[in-house]
Amino acid sequence: MTPQTSTDWNQSSSSQIRVAYAGTELRELIAADLGNSFNISYSDTVQQLETLLGEQSIITVPEIILVEVDKDEECFALVERLRKNMLMNGLIIVMLSTKKNKEQVKKAMQMKLHDFYTYPFATSDLRERLNFLVRFKLIKPRLLELSKEVDTTYKMPFGKRFLDLFIAWGMVICLSPVMLIVAILIKLDSKGPIFYKSKRVGTGYKVFDFYKFRSMRTDADQLLAKMAEEHNQYAAEEDGASKAAFVKFKNDPRITKLGSFLRSSSLDELPQLLNIIKGDMSVVGNRPLPVYEAEMLTSNEWSMRFLGPAGLTGLWQISKRGKEDMSERERKKLDNFYAQKYSLWLDLKIIAGTVPALFQKEKV
Repeated sequence: MTPQTSTDWNQSSSSQIRVAYAGTELRELIAADLGNSFNISYSDTVQQLETLLGEQSIITVPEIILVEVDKDEECFALVERLRKNMLMNGLIIVMLSTKKNKEQVKKAMQMKLHDFYTYPFATSDLRERLNFLVRFKLIKPRLLELSKEVDTTYKMPFGKRFLDLFIAWGMVICLSPVMLIVAILIKLDSKGPIFYKSKRVGTGYKVFDFYKFRSMRTDADQLLAKMAEEHNQYAAEEDGASKAAFVKFKNDPRITKLGSFLRSSSLDELPQLLNIIKGDMSVVGNRPLPVYEAEMLTSNEWSMRFLGPAGLTGLWQISKRGKEDMSERERKKLDNFYAQKYSLWLDLKIIAGTVPALFQKEKV
């Protein structure tokens, strides 16, 4: 019997994730460190990779395209062609580069590639990321079912839910005049809707509509990809990392004049009282994340944060928010700590510490 290698494309090795690789500079590194974990087919050039993909059927098409950035940047043109192919447009695409190039990273983000790694990088991180991307792709179409499965391990304690409703309804009644004034000022300050709605991932990976008073220009979402590369507060944390899980900006140019005040005073967060009343969030918990941030928290260590309640305020808001030394890792650790240790007494302490944390100095 002929022994199988990582380059074989056959159904008998379907237990392994199929990867189509193009490039030569990092090939030996990938083969040595990922060859035993994935069923990899190697091509020297982008053109050879495209020929290989053209020969695949719906049964043998790979789950992942792993391609090195070539000098002529044909890899980007390949992605555009694959996106037009119904058989290939759902593939996970990750690019690798041996040289730092911000323009290439920006282009990859604009094209919404799944990831971009610049050498040197830890192949263990790449392996974990690829495994996660495949798992997430499989579960994404059934997020509702997944949230129901995970939710069986988490139930909101009665005391915590009672406190949430008591505080949320009390604040709505007391602050309704303030909310009305803010709504009027937003309409007078800039064109666009009063409220901003986005999809967030909360407790047990539940995806829900998250509400805020609009504090940004109406084209803010379109500017995000470009700014995430150039101005992200967390981006410079680890040299050689693909990109940070959290995205936060200093002196964000997308914020309107009124929006700057709303953010510094946290008045933009008031519509989330509706999320609390609906049960999407709690008063105290880990901040619900945008989907693109939640996708980056791939390991069991960091996904633990989703096993606790999502909240309006939390540990990182009162202890590190707006400080220069607020690192991504510290924020993750605070989130994990709360998910494991939250209690009614801890919630009351966090609520008491939230008021002085509302007025922050930095515009982040």
